[in-house]
Amino acid sequence: MRYRHAGQEGFGVLAGNTIHEWRGDMFGECEASGTIIALAEVQPLTPTRPSKVIALWNNFKALGEKLSLAVPEEPLYLLKTPNSYLPHGAPIRAPRCAGKVVYEGELGIVIGKTASGVAEEDALSHVFGYTCANDVTVADILNRDASFAQWVRAKGFDTFCPMGPVVATGLDPAQLRVVTRLNGDVRQDYPISDMRFSVAQLVSLISMDMTLLPGDVILCGTSVGVGSMKPQSHVEVEIAGIGCLANPFAPAGLEQGPAATDINYLEPP
Repeated sequence: MRYRHAGQEGFGVLAGNTIHEWRGDMFGECEASGTIIALAEVQPLTPTRPSKVIALWNNFKALGEKLSLAVPEEPLYLLKTPNSYLPHGAPIRAPRCAGKVVYEGELGIVIGKTASGVAEEDALSHVFGYTCANDVTVADILNRDASFAQWVRAKGFDTFCPMGPVVATGLDPAQLRVVTRLNGDVRQDYPISDMRFSVAQLVSLISMDMTLLPGDVILCGTSVGVGSMKPQSHVEVEIAGIGCLANPFAPAGLEQGPAATDINYLEPP
């Protein structure tokens, strides 16, 4: 996980309630420093610094069938803008405009090695690990203009892409489930195995369009159970083996929320 400690940014391996610090390049040469830091002493940061976050649409069979969507022949995706990136524990801010804000719990694929035009059989070698994500959206902006679907605006507001709390390695994504809770109530509980395009297919096919860089994140899309949330609520996206991403939903105009260490939602893998 990445964090800020004593005014400095760092990364390390989470082990229970402690972090074993590493130094160097998370995706290149690095080594353990020997320093151990208490988890309670750090402020979580986004798990990587992505050059881009790619978000999938209509990638789960259950939701596509519920919405009567045609089966896509290729991945359908958009980009989440850097101003939307948000770490675990920090507040999602309501937009200044009116609209229904919805949560979308998702699995995030973290790229670890530059991928450009990679074959499907080689794609997983470019994956570093996986994280939790919340593809927050102002739903009623999407089709407000009949001539232009406003995907980027609806999903690109400040703080609208929470990610974290960690990147977990060595997982089989086909065995994972995404659970989203709003104020403690389960709203989504779906298997990653229901994806139309597998992790390997997503990495390969998207890399045919654009170069994926270390730290980039692909959000796999969401499934049934998406719903609206109101300010003062809490939303959690949990994936066993990765942890629990938790963020309060704050009123518009709030620049700073409670410190991440004041919100005891971080559940180690």
